[in-house]
Amino acid sequence: MSCVKLKSSSHVVVVLCIWVFVLVPSFCGATSSSSKCEFKAIFNFGDSNTDTGGFWAAFPAQSGPFGITYFNKPSGRASDGRLIVDFLAQALGLPFLSPYLQSIGSDYRHGANYATLASTVLLPNTSLFVTGISPFSLAIQLNQMKEFKVRVNEFHNSSDQKESQRLPSPDIFGKSLYTFYIGQNDFTSNLAAIGIQGVQQYLPQVVWQIAYTIKELYGIGGRAFFVLNMAPVGCYPAVLVQVPHNSSDIDPFGCLISYNNAVVSYNKLLKDALSQTRSSLPNASLIYVDTYSILLELSHHPTSHGLKYGTKACCGHGGGAHNFDPRVYCGNTKVIDGRNVTAEACSDPHNYVSWDGIHASEAANKVITKAILSGSYFDPPFPLSHLCDLQPIG
Repeated sequence: MSCVKLKSSSHVVVVLCIWVFVLVPSFCGATSSSSKCEFKAIFNFGDSNTDTGGFWAAFPAQSGPFGITYFNKPSGRASDGRLIVDFLAQALGLPFLSPYLQSIGSDYRHGANYATLASTVLLPNTSLFVTGISPFSLAIQLNQMKEFKVRVNEFHNSSDQKESQRLPSPDIFGKSLYTFYIGQNDFTSNLAAIGIQGVQQYLPQVVWQIAYTIKELYGIGGRAFFVLNMAPVGCYPAVLVQVPHNSSDIDPFGCLISYNNAVVSYNKLLKDALSQTRSSLPNASLIYVDTYSILLELSHHPTSHGLKYGTKACCGHGGGAHNFDPRVYCGNTKVIDGRNVTAEACSDPHNYVSWDGIHASEAANKVITKAILSGSYFDPPFPLSHLCDLQPIG
């Protein structure tokens, strides 16, 4: 079965109906004919992989060519277009998520996005912050979510109807999907300083913090959680260029074996932690989503999925196998060796897995989301296509 093909046999439909009863009793009840989906909102926690504008709302500076594929202008996203969370919202029949930190033009009736570029799971210390780590760690994002719920209840009980029109009803929190895509910066930010072995020492703390956050969200009404695991960073052009390595550490497709093996170890820790946490959350669905396998497949075999380049950045400088130069990041101009150099976008980002050497292109995000929506990468199985009349993502 293709990783993006939706299951549709009658046998599978029967199995999904059984899982609806066992896994998600909170969403089982009669639905109105006008309801497109059991999930009325999405609340997202993460880093730049799912940031829809939070970081740039806090620190305005983004410029082109970001956003060129879909938005035709910088949109606060570290990509040429839409992210996984954008496609997921579209598939559920919901609007794109407004960043929690964006004060102008936001609408939170269908959820909020707490993700910000460079966010970590663990609280950043001073030295990490100096090197570019966001102050909006997962703990801060959790507190923002708790404050959001408090304010929703306050405005619902007040006479401020204008403000209430941009907020959900207080019962939304038990009818929402809570998504997580975070942890990559905890893994990569200290690699140069302490190496893989050093990083692996504190990864158990990372998965513990994610599990703790889920328990806290369960306490305020959350009942459905998607936790996306870590991507194969050993295939990132930025990592391949900046990390010293031997040819023996490169797999047949051009990815760093040791780094991807370390990610696999982290993902196992995360999966085990979620399994343990699941038993303490009655009537909740806690789903581990294997995005690692999807992105590894894309990086190894891009042409099998309609793309061309698996480990080469679209927006960058230097050309060659990876088109990434750490001295000049996507969209920037620097003086290098006495001349002005600009890291420009390619003319065909739809052919690339990597947009800028670190983040996925819109084309890759679309393939990833379709694979997720197929249900093939959920553990345990989750009947999303039964709970929701999934909309096509274009």
